[in-house]
Amino acid sequence: MRQPLRFILGLHLHQPVGNFDHVFRQHVEDVYGPLLDKLEQTNLFPIALHVSGPLLEWLASHESSWLDRLGSHVRAGRIELLLAGFYEPILATLLRRDRHEQVVWMRNWLAERFGTEAESLWLTERVWEPDLTSDLVDAGVRAVLVDDRHFLVSGFARDELHTWFVTEHDGRRLAVFPIDERLRYLVPFRPPEETAAYLRELHAEGQPLALLADDGEKFGGWPGTKEWVYEKGWFDGFAAQVNTLVAEGIVQLSTVHDALDQVPSGGLCYLPTASYREMEGWSLPAVPQHALHLLEQEAGEERLAGIQGSLLRGGHWKHFLVKYPEANRLHKVTTALSALCHRRGDPVEARRAIARAQCNDAYWHGVFGGLYLPHLRGALWHQLARAEALLREGEPIAWEVLDLDADGHDEIWVHSAECSVVLAPARGGAIEVCTRFREGRNLADTLTRRREAYHALDSEVTATAHPTDDRGMPSIHHIESGLRLDALPPKDPHDRALFVERLHPAGTITPLLERGDAPVVRSWAHEPMAAEVERDGDTVRVRLSARDGSLVKELRIDAGGGIDVRFRWARGLTDAGWFSTEVSLASPAALVSEPAAQLVVYAIETVAKSEKGLDRTVQGECFTLLWNADAGQAAVHLAPPD
Repeated sequence: MRQPLRFILGLHLHQPVGNFDHVFRQHVEDVYGPLLDKLEQTNLFPIALHVSGPLLEWLASHESSWLDRLGSHVRAGRIELLLAGFYEPILATLLRRDRHEQVVWMRNWLAERFGTEAESLWLTERVWEPDLTSDLVDAGVRAVLVDDRHFLVSGFARDELHTWFVTEHDGRRLAVFPIDERLRYLVPFRPPEETAAYLRELHAEGQPLALLADDGEKFGGWPGTKEWVYEKGWFDGFAAQVNTLVAEGIVQLSTVHDALDQVPSGGLCYLPTASYREMEGWSLPAVPQHALHLLEQEAGEERLAGIQGSLLRGGHWKHFLVKYPEANRLHKVTTALSALCHRRGDPVEARRAIARAQCNDAYWHGVFGGLYLPHLRGALWHQLARAEALLREGEPIAWEVLDLDADGHDEIWVHSAECSVVLAPARGGAIEVCTRFREGRNLADTLTRRREAYHALDSEVTATAHPTDDRGMPSIHHIESGLRLDALPPKDPHDRALFVERLHPAGTITPLLERGDAPVVRSWAHEPMAAEVERDGDTVRVRLSARDGSLVKELRIDAGGGIDVRFRWARGLTDAGWFSTEVSLASPAALVSEPAAQLVVYAIETVAKSEKGLDRTVQGECFTLLWNADAGQAAVHLAPPD
């Protein structure tokens, strides 16, 4: 008789740093509580479970009884807990010592709270890079879960992937488990009988292992899933089907640990940098992302499911840091402060704040808001403000020149015990970061209105994979493919920052400014400027000059975070009616101009995907100050916090 197919049911429960308290509570009510209830009622054990660090911390403070219930199952061997970086970072983006630290924190937390020695790792967003191997092994990891796509793009056949493999790097060996994409789309979106039929099929083929590992929020947190999974009986039907397969000897529910010890290895593998299919598409800029959708549509479902589909792929996760400079600044400031923290002896509170700022959700954008959610970005900048305040306590104002954002152009970083300001001479001297520690906010943390692939007015792209019918429910990815707009949203001509200068023609331009298409006679938004920097007591003065002498811009930044900016520009340019400086603020701040400027103020509103559809989100306010172009000079004072 054939041995039973070992079936690992793995779930990942997570909430990001900075999410609203009511969201945590709603998910306990709609997802985490009902999930444990159903597992207990149906005895659907053992399972593998990952709970992210931010969620663990919140549960420990607000819903410790849920953790107690979880702990009873862990101690009884019914639930295997999985590791990850504690604050849910993309491990591949961290300094190597930070990777190790985040995983060890999770191991220690689980050991202290539940008395378990976790050894298998849920890889956040399944973002894999080969050099993770040695770092994970050094942190005590024995096995890691990645998508089967990582293997398929390497040339493995799909029917080879129902086991685990070994990879190695720098003399360390790590077990790698492929997650079955077909199971990810069957559960919980299709009737339970379809999952059971697939598991029977795998058993009949003599396959030893089937692994499902995916977001637990699909079980009640995604649109429509609470009703489908719990109220309409999907979970009860799924558990009944699996338990029947177990009783028939076709399936054996398994932990990762047991599969690693009892299922023979599939051999050696070397996997490329990869993530899951949708993520690789989202990382592309709008035009190639749209082109990829068209190619997938042209290929058709049958070819996409085969070897050709495996070779049709999008980009690299780190391209999000190119696609969204806001994410790159957040990442590079976090990395710089992490290095500073290590040099300062790693004070515990600063170390934790930096680690929280590594939480992945605000660094990218896919089917959920992510980067487009101001409260998530703001929470990470708040953690960086806490960390930097601790690391620079008692320091006088100082400055350094470095290529902070790794774009090949130097920035000027001014910092003191009270503030941190980054300005970019290559961008006309615009201020890209303006953090005042007492406020705990980066005033420049707005978001540029840019074109996304889903800003489409036609139906040229349609869903191509994993269709639904009246026997199932659509997944979030299927819903995503049907999003359409009635009108294109505004698009900014340049990335937003504080103090971006332009010359405009005479006439009324207020509505055009708000739409992002005001005519421009001259722009310094992306013009490199020569910079001279000096310290004068408690102030750093930065003098910036355009190469042709058309603009001189002097910034005086004081230790408390106050900023004075003076402009002198060439007069008499043909068609120039207005000189403007654009200040895009994430939170209110006092602006005083001299002479008095005509002021145009509007909300910076973006249109982006969310689990509910297309959301309009206010990212901050834009203050455009305009002076008569013949004046030749002006000044603005950005006051420090009270």
